[in-house]
Amino acid sequence: MSTTVSSSTAASNASVLQQLSGASGQSTSQATSDRFLKLLVAQMQNQDPLSPMDNAQVTSQMAQINTVSGINTLNDSITSMSGQFTQMQAMQGAALVGHSVLVDGNQLALGSSGTASAAFDLAGGADSVKVDVLSPAGRVLDTIDLGAQTTGQHNFNWTPPSGADTSGQLSFRVAATSGTASVSATTLMRADVQAVSTSGSTLNLELKNGSTLPYSQVRAVF
Repeated sequence: MSTTVSSSTAASNASVLQQLSGASGQSTSQATSDRFLKLLVAQMQNQDPLSPMDNAQVTSQMAQINTVSGINTLNDSITSMSGQFTQMQAMQGAALVGHSVLVDGNQLALGSSGTASAAFDLAGGADSVKVDVLSPAGRVLDTIDLGAQTTGQHNFNWTPPSGADTSGQLSFRVAATSGTASVSATTLMRADVQAVSTSGSTLNLELKNGSTLPYSQVRAVF
């Protein structure tokens, strides 16, 4: 059976469309719900009495709008939490200024006490581990024999021998062996934090050596 639309029905629909158009500039979940309810009421008012809307259809539409409203509310909550997390991260990062961090790298800097500190991470146990301290030109200034070391991170300190030229940027390299096989070693350097900044949700550290890296790459804080 076809549905007859009377002039009063058309007028009612026009009125609803006008109301919906007036609310189209709103983007809140409340406005979305209001528009849906107005449209649903208009459908029910202008339905064919001989073929009314099925209750299951009405229930399904109500469930859909509730789902949309819930998702909008959840999105708003997540956006708010993300902003708060970024602010907290920046405040916590500010506390790192003036401290030293341990990050990937092989630079070696002398502290105020005249001693340099750094570390390395061994991929496996080693019978022999030696650290070479290098001049800016790559010449070996000194060698530290650390003997046998286990898997994992190890720290070391270096005091320049008398007469060693420590001007310029010093660096180091690690040679580790287990029997006749070499053991992979990742060099870790200490660097001073001068400033922090945020990029989106990422906290970046600006180091004294001029480099910038995300906080996620920090191995330790001193």
